[in-house]
Amino acid sequence: MAQRSILGSILKNFLNSFKIAAKPSGKLVASDFIGNKYYEVPADPQGGKRRPTRWFDPATKDDFEQEIPAEWEAWLRNRRAEPPTEDEIKASYALMLLKKKNAAALELKNPTSLPNQPIKGMESFPQYGDEYELMAGKKKNGKDK
Repeated sequence: MAQRSILGSILKNFLNSFKIAAKPSGKLVASDFIGNKYYEVPADPQGGKRRPTRWFDPATKDDFEQEIPAEWEAWLRNRRAEPPTEDEIKASYALMLLKKKNAAALELKNPTSLPNQPIKGMESFPQYGDEYELMAGKKKNGKDK
C-alpha cells in the first residue's frame, strides 16, 4: 500500500513540474534608476514564514550580467529591513561617478602605472634564479650538475 502512495506522489510531482508557475503576487516596493523593479511578500510568522520574500524584475530580460545598486542588493538579501531611500541611492551613485572620474584622472596622470597589454607567451611564466634546474640534470646556464 505504501508503494502506491510513493509512486502516486512521484507521478503527481512529475506532472506538476510541467505546469507553468504563476508569478508570485507581491507588493511593488520601488524601482531604481536602472529600471529594475523590486517586490516583496511580507513575512507571516503565524503561517510559518519568518522572513519576507524579496525579488526584482530586471529592466532588460535575459541580461545575466545585470548590476544592481549595493543598497538594493542588501535589501534583497535581508541584510537591511527597510528599502533604501532615494537620498541614499543618489549619494551612492554620486560617489561611484566621483570614483570613476578620479580613476580616469589618475590614469591620465600616470599611464605607465598599469600595463596596457597582458604579457603573453613564455615571458608570462615566472623567472627563477640559478638554483633551479630547467630540465632534470641541466642548470639554467646549460651546464650539467
